[in-house]
Amino acid sequence: MNPRNLLRLLSTGLIFAAAVAIGLSLWRHYQYSPWTRDGRVKADVIAIAPDVSGAVVELLVAENQLVKRGDVLLRIDSERYQHALAEADAAVSARKADYDMKRSEAARRASLSGIVVSSESREASASTASSAAALYHQAQAARDTAALNLKRTEVLAPVDGYVSNLEVHAGDYANAGRPMLALVDVRSFRINGYFEETKLPYLHEGDPVRIRLMSGGPELRGHVDGISRGITDRDNPLGPRLLADVNPTFNWVRLAQRVPVRIALDKVPEGTVLVSGMTCTVIVEPVAAGS
Repeated sequence: MNPRNLLRLLSTGLIFAAAVAIGLSLWRHYQYSPWTRDGRVKADVIAIAPDVSGAVVELLVAENQLVKRGDVLLRIDSERYQHALAEADAAVSARKADYDMKRSEAARRASLSGIVVSSESREASASTASSAAALYHQAQAARDTAALNLKRTEVLAPVDGYVSNLEVHAGDYANAGRPMLALVDVRSFRINGYFEETKLPYLHEGDPVRIRLMSGGPELRGHVDGISRGITDRDNPLGPRLLADVNPTFNWVRLAQRVPVRIALDKVPEGTVLVSGMTCTVIVEPVAAGS
């Protein structure tokens, strides 16, 4: 064989072998390397609802405002609840006076001899005093409830967070239990990385993680906080009689399921803006696997 042709054949073989090796390397990288571009920034969103009903007389926050735990978000008209507390105070005073009187009467009857007062009369007097005591304690509980309702006319922030979806204005009527705004917990930001199931053997709790936000900026650092232990099986829903509704067909080409992996953020660089729902690339460095 001509040396030139032999050299050409060897060169072609080497190029082909290199291409195969690179292709296999890339295939293994995309199939098994513990990284994913399907990452999401998550945060706890708290629905803020008043505990009492009434007209909103003052709104103290604005959309996207950062508030601290305990800050007043809005105030509800408290006049009705002030009257209810005054009425409850009056009821407590009346029940206490009645209780004191009947307790003194029961004590006086108990001190008399059996010749003057019968045992049945003493027992009836003691029972009446016990009933008065119960009514007095009931009035005290009603008074405490009235005081609590008055206190709850001020809606406070339960956590440090950002005001979001503010759908209330001064003059609106607030219904107890109906959310009026959302609060994004500033201390709850985390990453959910959705990894293909073929990559799960390479993930371990505690593994360090690098996060690259699609919006750019400095790289974030975190660690694997936990791996989800369940996802919905869309091919096997429950039937009308709670039996498995098995699909009679089977797709030979099966795509790897994506499993949520929770990633805790170690430190967020100053100036980095995190928004729940942002996308990112998650790269896990599985040092725990070899330790």
